[in-house]
Amino acid sequence: MDLLTKIISPIFAARAQKIGLYARQTAMLQEKQFVRLMRRAKDTEWGKRYGYSDLKDYATYSRRVPVSAYEDLQPFIRRMIDGEKDVLWPSVVRWYAKSSGTTNDRSKYIPVTSEILHDCHYRGGFDSVALYLRNNPQSRFFSKKGLILGGSHSPLALNAKAHCGDLSAVLLQNLNPLVNMIRVPDKKIILMDEWEAKIEAIVEATRNEDVVSLSGIPSWMLVLIKAVLKKSGKETLDQIWPNLEVFFHGGVGFEPYRSQYERLIPSEKMHYMETYNASEGFFGLQDDPADHSMLLMLDYGIFYEFIPLDELSNSDNPTSLPLEDVKTGVNYAMLISTVGGLWRYLIGDTVRFTSVFPHKFVITGRTKLFINAFGEELMVDNAEKGIRKACEQTGAIVNAYTAAPQMLLDKGKGRHQWIIEFERRPESLDEFAALLDDALQQLNSDYEAKRYKEISLERLEIIAARENLFFDWLKKHNKLGGQHKVPALSNDRKIIDELIEMNL
Repeated sequence: MDLLTKIISPIFAARAQKIGLYARQTAMLQEKQFVRLMRRAKDTEWGKRYGYSDLKDYATYSRRVPVSAYEDLQPFIRRMIDGEKDVLWPSVVRWYAKSSGTTNDRSKYIPVTSEILHDCHYRGGFDSVALYLRNNPQSRFFSKKGLILGGSHSPLALNAKAHCGDLSAVLLQNLNPLVNMIRVPDKKIILMDEWEAKIEAIVEATRNEDVVSLSGIPSWMLVLIKAVLKKSGKETLDQIWPNLEVFFHGGVGFEPYRSQYERLIPSEKMHYMETYNASEGFFGLQDDPADHSMLLMLDYGIFYEFIPLDELSNSDNPTSLPLEDVKTGVNYAMLISTVGGLWRYLIGDTVRFTSVFPHKFVITGRTKLFINAFGEELMVDNAEKGIRKACEQTGAIVNAYTAAPQMLLDKGKGRHQWIIEFERRPESLDEFAALLDDALQQLNSDYEAKRYKEISLERLEIIAARENLFFDWLKKHNKLGGQHKVPALSNDRKIIDELIEMNL
């Protein structure tokens, strides 16, 4: 450990010790968040509407306050953008994280209050470092530079009273100047609007720096890494940045990309740490390098609830559970109430707990991004693991993929159709399809049942995508960079049909 990291580390060690108490303090910490939220919002328009001033317990809260989607809160948020105060949160909110989603062009504007910015998003960044240093006491983290890739658009004025941008852009715009001293590239580069020009500028600005850490979305960071290697003429990234030791990643599942990273960064000292940071809040951190699941962060100004996924899709009045009542092995839709002014908000992600007390989980997909056309309930988590198994067995490397159901009307059944862009194509596409299909049956009993004797589902079909097909689709839809990605699974054929049409 270098001297600077040794001096600074005790600050982070104290926080890591507090996080280590989560298992014993779950109920207390969540109760504290609940009480704080009720107190702070009781005099807002929303708080008065639902009687927050006399709301004392979770049971009453879950009965009295409705589950909300963005469309339910949008009229309130629109007024907040226009400068009204005390609507969903007791202040005028001047910053909004813009999220267009991946399946339509309508923008969502998620309030970024001072509390959610500092007590949640920035605390999540701090805790990422705290847990990393705890697990890697020989780190030289503060002796070098950290490269953060994000902010596909500069913050823009919505009106005279409010600004918006990608979450990463909002975070960078409000970042403590001291952090900028150990971060590259310059803010003016990272906030450039045009993605391809920005990648080129980042390469020029960072290839001669001494980078120790990377932070970003795996798919887009891979684009940058390949651009750096191409510019330098080197084969691996550790030849350019020999002190590189960690990649903090999130936004998409890492497993489909892991083999590429291990090939491009063959250093034994390289570490990977998953984070779960969305426009609505920072929710989870990988606290154990040997365990791919993440620790749910309990003291970030967020109160959590969970709805079993089968109830969400089959019930008009689904049961919601507080954190202490969840079980392992069940797919849940996550509800959040936050110091960002979101109330019983259905964030759209699905999770499955791998342990309780402490509560650790994996992201299994999206409430709207799965395939269940034939009762198979295929989740993104299944798809990612299946792709990884097929790659391991064939030596293939996958850059991007998406899948959707296909009805075979002449046979009265169907199949899943996949379009996959390979970095390294398998020798036999048919063999890859068979291995992927077998892996999905092992991972998902519902899929296996529907595949039995091909009663409902024939074996999946794979279409090989041309180079840069997914990049071109994102570019066409003005979704390059940031947190944008092509949905991995869809229950309809809108996206896959467009990709097939572009696959010339």
